[in-house]
Amino acid sequence: MVNIKLSDDKIIRIKDICKSFNNEGGELINVLHKTQSTFGYLPAEVQEIIARELNVSLAHVYGVVTFYSFFTMIPKGEFPISICMGTACYVRGGEKVLDEFKRELKITVGQTSDDGRFSLSCLRCVGACGLAPVVMVGEKVYGRVAPDMVKDIINEYK
Repeated sequence: MVNIKLSDDKIIRIKDICKSFNNEGGELINVLHKTQSTFGYLPAEVQEIIARELNVSLAHVYGVVTFYSFFTMIPKGEFPISICMGTACYVRGGEKVLDEFKRELKITVGQTSDDGRFSLSCLRCVGACGLAPVVMVGEKVYGRVAPDMVKDIINEYK
């Protein structure tokens, strides 16, 4: 794992987030959510500050971060792309859509494009089975996606 050097401004921002939840260990998940939404991910250095500020063990913070799939220790792209692989999406061609995103972006699931613009992940279900297969780019949902639509979706964000 690569160590990062946090600027004083970022350290202050993390401490302010912890203070906004009264530095209570019971608010760990809320602190992690707010911190990740601010920085995009939760590297070890950020987790250390949170553990210290909330007076909980670093192992506990790490355990929560790695248990919940929402949290990530790897920076995501500017435009995170998630392909649903739930039953309806899979049966209706979700895997072919995923393969096309991998081909177009030249990355695999869990990776970020070299330019930092796109990252690729899979989801189990987004609750839009009637629109299967479903792709999300950030918060925007695309339904009934076919492999030949992938290039146009990517181009919307270039």
